Amino acid sequence: MRTNSLFPKKWLFLFIAVFMAAGCQKDFLERKPKGQLTFDTFFENGEQAQESVNAIYSNFRSWEMCAFPWIGITDIISDDADKGSTPNDAQYVLDLDNFTFDATNQAFQQSWSGNYRTIFRANVAIENIPKVPEMDEKLRARLIGEAKFLRAYCYLRLVQWYGPLPIITRQLNDDEYLTQVRQPVESVYDTIEQDLLDAIADLPEKSEYTSKDLGRATKGAARGILAKLYLVKHDFTNAEKFALEAINSGEYSLLDRYGDNFLPVGENGKESVFEIGAAALQASVAGPGATPYNMIQGVRGVPNLGWGFNRPSDDLVAAYEPGDPRRQATIIYVGEVLPDGATIVEDNPDVLNERYNQKAWVPAHAGLQDNGPGNLRLLRYADILLIAAEALNENGKAADALGYLEQVRKRARGSNNFILPEVTTTDQAELREKIRHERRVELAMEQHRWFDLLRWGIAGEVMRAAGKNFVDAKHELLPLPQSEIDLTGGNLVQNQGY
Repeated sequence: MRTNSLFPKKWLFLFIAVFMAAGCQKDFLERKPKGQLTFDTFFENGEQAQESVNAIYSNFRSWEMCAFPWIGITDIISDDADKGSTPNDAQYVLDLDNFTFDATNQAFQQSWSGNYRTIFRANVAIENIPKVPEMDEKLRARLIGEAKFLRAYCYLRLVQWYGPLPIITRQLNDDEYLTQVRQPVESVYDTIEQDLLDAIADLPEKSEYTSKDLGRATKGAARGILAKLYLVKHDFTNAEKFALEAINSGEYSLLDRYGDNFLPVGENGKESVFEIGAAALQASVAGPGATPYNMIQGVRGVPNLGWGFNRPSDDLVAAYEPGDPRRQATIIYVGEVLPDGATIVEDNPDVLNERYNQKAWVPAHAGLQDNGPGNLRLLRYADILLIAAEALNENGKAADALGYLEQVRKRARGSNNFILPEVTTTDQAELREKIRHERRVELAMEQHRWFDLLRWGIAGEVMRAAGKNFVDAKHELLPLPQSEIDLTGGNLVQNQGY
């Protein structure tokens, strides 16, 4: 079975095994073994319905969803980061950094298959949970809302990277897997929008979840991602509407200390709008709750915490205003004491100009490096505030926009009134640049920069200024994986320039 196809059929059965967080490895291609669950006998009760949605979340912790395929085409491809690590390590990631990639680069195949695998799991849940014979109806609606939210989130990633997409919102028959064709971007947007509106209608607010369910999708998360979609569409009226709904819900606020957002103390805290939970559950190997996200970005050398990829760039370092404490909270330098005070980062002579992403740092934990226990922070309240500021400014409401911008700067400033002066301009063009700057330094190394540059229409200008080989009318979209085009016999048509 070729696992790089768009909709690998073995996941029709294999994904049920992931429902069991205890780590069952049984391949459900062996149909209906006596006394065991199969795809045909699943979805018999509310517990199984919930396990099906848990399986969607779990895929966000996979290599395809949070390792090189994620940071490579969000941070490293942008002006925020360079490849990092040693010069000859992972050439395909260097190709992303330098814009020397083609359609055979494995990052594209992995990001494509990882997101579509997650969409597949969501489709299975959405289609089958309504058929569960007896379960709490409020739970049924919530679980379907969670699945729709997660499906929409994956499509929003994919459409920004690749443009027109196959839109799959149901389980496919065997003869349909390789016949899918790309649908217009506007149709993808419509699918995302409807899923998120449905999710808003059925999901609870964050405060309505018990502690054991924190991290599940909420109304606020759906509103925030929908506001992002509207920014991508340049529909600033609706971006303002849904960002303000999330703000005015009273569910969120900024943490007192910016850096706490990225430490264990900040996980699922008051600033967290959406994050994927992770945990190092086993002592000797990578457990089912862990991710490789922390490992690939950790300090390379002594202390031996990781591989050292995703190096904060010189350009990012220079972007911070004098005295901005967010730079220190974002970047680990040689000679620096790590956040837990355990040790000092020693120089690694094999790494050029070494520095590391502090937002991916985690303290000592059980198991090996790939047993990463750090939650994946995908949407923070500060992001929502800056979405509101951007939309309000574009809607001619500069004075209102300034208030949300100042909330973010005030938290960063703290008690030091000599740094980060309050922005006062109400000129739309000037304020636009201020808000864009603030998004960069507030959200640096959190995998937002590339998407921002694309929707602002300035990716080529910024990339070339950073010394990258960006070609207009080509690199705004990434190439579809060549393996997918080959497997579909040309039903999928490649993007221009590849």
